[in-house]
Amino acid sequence: MSLSKNSVAVVTGAASGIGRALAVRLASEKIAGIAVADVNETGLDETVKLAEAAGGRVSKHVVDTSQLDAIERLKTEVLARHGRVTHLVNNAGVALCGTFEQISIEDFEWLMSINFWGVVYGCKVFLPVLKAQEAAHIVNISSVFGFVAPPEQSAYCASKFAVRGFTESLRHELAGSNVRISAVHPGGIKTHIARNARVGENTPDNYKTLGVDFFDKVAMTTPEQAAETILRGIKTENPRILIGRDAIGISLVSRLFPKKYLRVLERLSGHKFHLYDQ
Repeated sequence: MSLSKNSVAVVTGAASGIGRALAVRLASEKIAGIAVADVNETGLDETVKLAEAAGGRVSKHVVDTSQLDAIERLKTEVLARHGRVTHLVNNAGVALCGTFEQISIEDFEWLMSINFWGVVYGCKVFLPVLKAQEAAHIVNISSVFGFVAPPEQSAYCASKFAVRGFTESLRHELAGSNVRISAVHPGGIKTHIARNARVGENTPDNYKTLGVDFFDKVAMTTPEQAAETILRGIKTENPRILIGRDAIGISLVSRLFPKKYLRVLERLSGHKFHLYDQ
């Protein structure tokens, strides 16, 4: 097991949601250090308070994970503060409202730069540091939308399928090394990702309201429950971590009904996935 009292974890997207909850949960494990990173400094300040209250030794890093030089700076800062990194959690992520025709190329690139390239940059920059440790672990956050691809989620699904494929390929490359790697596939988590979503360049404003309302109906799991599941996955070295009963069900349906999973999921859940046709 890679997690120990000597572990130092880097968690991106830690200003809220799963990232914050995981930082606090790691702090309760009394590991050697936790570096929390996000573009939202106000949110990070709150995360630091909560993690320190849970017993953690925490450093704060205001970082735009879509920028390679920012990730390189993060590595330098973390090593200067903590001396090592044993766990990397690439959690930073954003959402985008609109159909493919409504969103711009710039919208698409913005989302991919955070959701996908942020993961790639994190792994590329920190992997040499992780390989220098006795035991290490990478955790990349994908989604159930890395299994299924509903309409109006073209950019988000592209990023999360990409994270899944990248992580699985990297896991096979690292087989036999000291670095474990996990892809995490959350179902509906009660975070603000839908409320904070960007509205596409040509997307009607009311589409965001429809998306938020739908998300609030289907989100089943708290960030704290998600953090507990991720921590258990790290401890058991689980390469594929599913969060929530909905994630387990969606994973199963996507494999049993690869051509018509959307219709099956709509029938089983009672929810329509074509949100903007309502």
